[in-house]
Amino acid sequence: MSQPETSSPQITRHRVDQETMLIGRVAVCAFLLNLGLAVMKGILAFYSSSLAVTAGAIDSGTDAVASLILYGGLKLSTRKTPSFPLGLYKIENIMSVVMALFIFFAGYEVALQVIRPASAGPDISIHTVLLLSAGVVATYFFGRYAIRIGRRTESPFLIGEGRHRQVDVLSSIVVVASVLTGYFRWNYTVFGISTDQIAAAVVLIFIAWAGWELLADGMRVLLDASIDFETLDQVNKILQGHPMVSKVSSLMGRNAGRFRFLQTSIILRTGDLQKAHQISQILEEEIHREVPHVERVLIHYEPQPHTHTRIAIPLADREGSISDHFGESPYFAFVTVRLENGSVETSQVLENPHRQADVAKGIRVAEWLVGQNVDQVLMKEDLSRKGPGYVMANAGITSSLTTADKLDQAVEEALRTHKSDS
Repeated sequence: MSQPETSSPQITRHRVDQETMLIGRVAVCAFLLNLGLAVMKGILAFYSSSLAVTAGAIDSGTDAVASLILYGGLKLSTRKTPSFPLGLYKIENIMSVVMALFIFFAGYEVALQVIRPASAGPDISIHTVLLLSAGVVATYFFGRYAIRIGRRTESPFLIGEGRHRQVDVLSSIVVVASVLTGYFRWNYTVFGISTDQIAAAVVLIFIAWAGWELLADGMRVLLDASIDFETLDQVNKILQGHPMVSKVSSLMGRNAGRFRFLQTSIILRTGDLQKAHQISQILEEEIHREVPHVERVLIHYEPQPHTHTRIAIPLADREGSISDHFGESPYFAFVTVRLENGSVETSQVLENPHRQADVAKGIRVAEWLVGQNVDQVLMKEDLSRKGPGYVMANAGITSSLTTADKLDQAVEEALRTHKSDS
């Protein structure tokens, strides 16, 4: 018995659409920033004849092209077609991989500067230093902003863009350091290696780390790796928290872009198909409400194999005398019976923890019995149209009246009823 996949609630879809628009605006800002930096560095490179500034201009130019391509991928990722009914969300992850490749390319440019022999210093003016420094500051703050929005929306595109900006900050610092040495005519070397080259080599470590982390995250999703344990644990707690869920047999999920697809198999304490379907709908709505960016949930449910029954009986004393009251009974007996042969496997008597409650005493006791995984309650008080009765009925607990005065008599009566029903 499987519930067909259904779309997210309308309110969730509205929130997702708003996030997509926000991501799009940040992407446009990234393109404009990269384009502006590329033009500025190109002009400065022309007038200064600096190889470092020229490399920076090329880096910003490639970033501008990458941002434009990624923005197009973002627009395509939200579309659904007959050929791709689940959407093109993974395009975001593909674009993240592309972004990682651009990061590696930026690292390659820095590496060329590291291995290139030292040459005569370029003609650097104070305006070049100030403009490049302003570019570093703008790139730094935009990178932090992109990562913050990316984490809030769980967009791999924005996280990748933000990490790339962080790498660009380091690369740009290398460029600024290079023009500063040219401006102040500092030409220090260590074992034939300039300080500019040493700094560039250090930057390469950060470039390699950022690129590899982004590439690995993108490839994990493209290869349908499982979503993170924290999310799966959160979903599992939602499923286990429903009183009608006896067991979560399996739970798996995958990412596609910033969206999550979940699939679970659960065992319910009911054989009623209509009720089981209602329970699965309740669980799906709660998952959509509590877990962000869940696009689809597929719930497969089965009835619990009924080999045993757990019976609860209110007692007036520990000797087994049945109480005339439900909520005020001082004790409850819990008897587990194997249905195949009618043998009693376990029997215990527990104190009623809510006997002294001032309000909603019966409802609290009913909720306590639900937590004890009770299948049937035998009692002398009719609660069919009262609060406790509704609580137990909603949890799949059968309430039956008994005329017995002793515990063993009530259990035998319940077993005879069960055999006649079978």
